[in-house]
Amino acid sequence: MLFELFVHSVVDYAIYMLDVDGKVISWNPGAERIKGYSEDEIIGRSFSVFYTEDDVAHGKPAAELLFAAEMGSHEVEGWRVRRGGDRFWANTVLTALRDDRGTLVGFGKVTRDLTERRRTQEERSGRRQAFAHLVRAQETERRRIAWDVHDDSIQSMIAVSMRLQMLAAQRRDPALMQLDDAIQGAIRRLRILVAQLRPPALNDEDLVASVADYLDEVVTGWGLDCTLNHEFTALPPPELVVTAFRIIQEALVNVRKHANASAVAVSLTEHDGGLLVKVVDNGDGMKVDDRAHDVMVGEHIGMASMRERAEAAQGWFRISSRPRMGTSLDFWIPLAGPGNARR
Repeated sequence: MLFELFVHSVVDYAIYMLDVDGKVISWNPGAERIKGYSEDEIIGRSFSVFYTEDDVAHGKPAAELLFAAEMGSHEVEGWRVRRGGDRFWANTVLTALRDDRGTLVGFGKVTRDLTERRRTQEERSGRRQAFAHLVRAQETERRRIAWDVHDDSIQSMIAVSMRLQMLAAQRRDPALMQLDDAIQGAIRRLRILVAQLRPPALNDEDLVASVADYLDEVVTGWGLDCTLNHEFTALPPPELVVTAFRIIQEALVNVRKHANASAVAVSLTEHDGGLLVKVVDNGDGMKVDDRAHDVMVGEHIGMASMRERAEAAQGWFRISSRPRMGTSLDFWIPLAGPGNARR
């Protein structure tokens, strides 16, 4: 009696019974809500009415009864059909029912409507694919520009510089030497730009190695005492590796340009299903906008770019800083990609 009361009080699950031939012999309110049939309409009809035409044509309802009878139960996800022909994505569990002598007397079936969950998963998958495509497109364009600058602009300027040096030596003209110095300075700046566009340290498959190499090959050359701490063993997809690396790279460049720091520490940890990164320096610090605790007064384009990258990956970005107290930049991105952000 209590069990029947429980079954008839459930509205989120379709719970019903079938006879040995697959005809419906009981029906709960949840089944009426999910399937669309009233009890009077469905009792005595084959449960095959809940399957798509293709599934019926391929004998799927009978096959599931046979499998459940042989194995005891059968669980599957797939398309089912409501009254009126609308399809929905369902999880179904079909259980064989036997009496004390082991004789099959019928089946119990429980169905959950997972249409919304499937739609959400598809939307998340679509966002992940779009995000991955965007990152790949950005990196491809960065690589192309880097190659063009290196193979065309820099090489042309080197040729001009060599010609100027020859002329300066022949004519002993200080103005020509000054012009060459200016060109050499421009070449150095362009080489820095090329390295920023596509850092040699960037390995799309290994974030820890990429950050470690960047610190060793670039940041130590700035005169900064840098350390890397990590408890990170996950293997995120390339687009997340690139996104995290680019934010860290921009953060370190900002430390060099604006912080007046002598030391910086980077940490990578797995947290809450994602990658948590901290970049902490001992520099001059910044003033926080009182209206938004994680926004700096006069936030520049580099800071906005980091925030946009993190949020594009469905993560978050924030800064903790005070004048003369250094700055801590934190960001988190979900390892599963866009769609699972938590804060």
